[in-house]
Amino acid sequence: MRPHPAPLGGAFLEVDLHAELAQLERERTATGATQTAKTLAKYASLRVVLIAIGEGGRISEHQTAGRITIQTFAGHVRAHAAGRVFDMPAGRVLVLDQSVRHELEAIADSAVVLTIAWPVDDTAPHVTETS
Repeated sequence: MRPHPAPLGGAFLEVDLHAELAQLERERTATGATQTAKTLAKYASLRVVLIAIGEGGRISEHQTAGRITIQTFAGHVRAHAAGRVFDMPAGRVLVLDQSVRHELEAIADSAVVLTIAWPVDDTAPHVTETS
């Protein structure tokens, strides 16, 4: 079992995506799973997840209350959202608003970086700096 993601070490958290993906691919191959995932950072308003999906694998339709980005890190995926199909070879990023239903299919062995940003509490007072 993998340890929980480390908290920010001060002002940052640095991740080697290539090393993390290699580990996920070893796990996926060893278990015969179509996908494996690792949460790289987890906070109340932000989550970053690396997902390895084997060719032909799918993440079935779902939604989240937060806005998301799906970045194809390796391979080629197709995203279905908002009545459209988005072709996403490596290097593409898709941004979806809150509660948009979506699903992914892997056209080839692939890895995506999913970022979820949950809404902030708009009832909290806002501070604006002036010069």
